[in-house]
Amino acid sequence: MNSESTDLSVKPHGCTSDSKHDRELPEVDLLTELKIRGVTFRNRIVMSPMCQYSASDGFANDWHLVHLGSRAAGGAALVMVEATAVAPEGRISPGDLGLWSDEHIEPLARIVRFVQSQGAVAGIQLAHAGRKGSCDAPWRGGHRLKPTEGGWEVVAPSPVPFQESDPLPRELDEAGIEQVVQAFIAAAQRALKAGFQVLEIHAAHGYLLHEFLSPLSNRRTDPYGGAFENRVRLLVRIAGELRRVMPADRPLFVRISATDWVEGGWDIGESVELAKRLREIGVDLIDVSSGGIVPHARIPVGKGYQVPFARRIREEADIATGAVGLITDPQEADGIVTGGDADLVLLGRELLREPYWALKAAQALDSEPPWPIPYGYAVKRRTK
Repeated sequence: MNSESTDLSVKPHGCTSDSKHDRELPEVDLLTELKIRGVTFRNRIVMSPMCQYSASDGFANDWHLVHLGSRAAGGAALVMVEATAVAPEGRISPGDLGLWSDEHIEPLARIVRFVQSQGAVAGIQLAHAGRKGSCDAPWRGGHRLKPTEGGWEVVAPSPVPFQESDPLPRELDEAGIEQVVQAFIAAAQRALKAGFQVLEIHAAHGYLLHEFLSPLSNRRTDPYGGAFENRVRLLVRIAGELRRVMPADRPLFVRISATDWVEGGWDIGESVELAKRLREIGVDLIDVSSGGIVPHARIPVGKGYQVPFARRIREEADIATGAVGLITDPQEADGIVTGGDADLVLLGRELLREPYWALKAAQALDSEPPWPIPYGYAVKRRTK
């Protein structure tokens, strides 16, 4: 295992610091640089991974280049590629991106090259949809696809469907679990060949690795089910394997659902304990979301509703965190960083609405936006 520890050294805009922990620096804000291992993020603004359902056989195309590249040009520090399936049956829909073959590498490498040319860091989220796979695109209703419609058999830790009307997923046996592990390793190696600087494991939103974590979906009685130590076993193993194949200077993130929002489900206390274990094996940051394991959860959605989870994990597990979920305002995002709630702020729908949100946030926070040179001469702020 690569043993280089996470370096949370920072460089506030306009000054420098030798401190190793940004939480000790009151001047750290949304626009402050952050260094994790050998990667420096120009600010704390991240484009959250968002499925586009626009790939063919897992291949990235011009849509993905423009979609991701425009946010890099728009000032985000880290541009995360959507949930990218490690196996064909690990897709949410037939339109998902994939990394199950070497042929998928170059179309993604093209995106990486452009993102990096704009001063942003390129990241990718590796995923397996589990029992929530084989669905149509959401704008066509997102219904479960039958084999005659291009669908496939889905797998899960236990034969428990996401919705009662869904067909039973096939319970993974030990050989199937091993195939999943190897698929994540192979996809990570391909992602590194494509040039990605950050890898993230998707263990949230009711997809396969979250299904193993939650007792609502994991009813196994073998070493992968029952007690907490067993339910986290698969994720911890995959994270450890990826850390071993990654260069020591590349950060590894994990996205989790901090709570299922359902009595008897996965909760924030277990998330803290999981984060401690992930930190010990070399995970650098926990991307903190919530929900998705069952369709009937009552989630109190509102501005910043998941931020307290990011703060608690950051403080109690002593690991860097990212906050995500209905964060739209620059001052709000800035407050999350200055207040010590999280180290990074991830934006999803707000960056769909406004690709140049990061540049406009810099202006709103009284800093000169780093516009791309071809635009900057025309839009730079006039001096008095």
